[in-house]
Amino acid sequence: MKTYLVTGGAGFIGSYFIKYMLVKYEEIKIINFDKLTYAGNLDNLEEVNKDERYLFIQGDICDKELVNELFKEYNIDYVVNFAAESHVDRSIEDPEIFVKTNVLGTTNVLNCAKEAWETKEGFKAGVKFLQVSTDEVYGSLGKNGYFYENTPLDPRSPYSSSKAGADLIVKAYYDTYSMPINITRCSNNYGPYQFTEKLMPLLITNCIEYKELPIYGDGLNVRDWLYVEDHCRAIDMVLQSGRLGEVYNIGGHNEKTNIEITKIIIKYLKENYDISISEDLIKYVEDRKGHDRRYAIASDKIEKELGWSPETSFEEGIIKTIKWYIKQN
Repeated sequence: MKTYLVTGGAGFIGSYFIKYMLVKYEEIKIINFDKLTYAGNLDNLEEVNKDERYLFIQGDICDKELVNELFKEYNIDYVVNFAAESHVDRSIEDPEIFVKTNVLGTTNVLNCAKEAWETKEGFKAGVKFLQVSTDEVYGSLGKNGYFYENTPLDPRSPYSSSKAGADLIVKAYYDTYSMPINITRCSNNYGPYQFTEKLMPLLITNCIEYKELPIYGDGLNVRDWLYVEDHCRAIDMVLQSGRLGEVYNIGGHNEKTNIEITKIIIKYLKENYDISISEDLIKYVEDRKGHDRRYAIASDKIEKELGWSPETSFEEGIIKTIKWYIKQN
């Protein structure tokens, strides 16, 4: 039986990953280690609470003593590090907490894993540390081109800089100690259960509540959108079969401007929920400081090496997402 330590497992993507893995595999144990900050929500995991294969432990990845205890008490085979401060706007207001959690916290978990897994002959067989990162570490693109795994890192916000720093620390543990690691970098995730400060849930809930829809700048910033379950499937494939030390990009092949996303949501809700919802709710606001213009990620490597490709079309995924938020309202 393999034991997974999932840090940040009460967050949006982490909770999806836990549920995905418990459905897919019978002979596993998952330890969900989460600090339960504002974005962590155990309600996301209500359906697995009584599963004997699942255990929740509240704690901070910066807590060396507690993380060491986890490795001593449980025979951990895999670490999947979702734990991170992750909102760009918040990082602009308070960069320090992003550096502390994302860089120092990741380093702490790496150290604890290294101490538990390393032997005189090298690292134990069958263990791996997987760092879940973001395409934002690559910086910003113009109208053309894509981010590849060998694209130089050029983060533009305190958030993305802290994630880039964490990625480099993880890579250093492979290069220096031969620690078995992988790094995944994904495009913008969406789906049910996402915290409402993120773009899609903010737009959906504001529409439903007839509140203004704040759009940064001219609304033409471009993001690639990836349905969360497709992302979880990709992480699992990298865990099981990814070449050690490698980075894998995970993208949804769904480039949309922010204003396109906004109008798609308005149109669906107007036609299927409330005819009075309209584009009059859109309000253009002062642009975010250092706002990256375009992200577009190339997933050629994971598609060729591991056979992964996104299965959920954008049209299908956004309807699932909107319907879920309508039910919560």
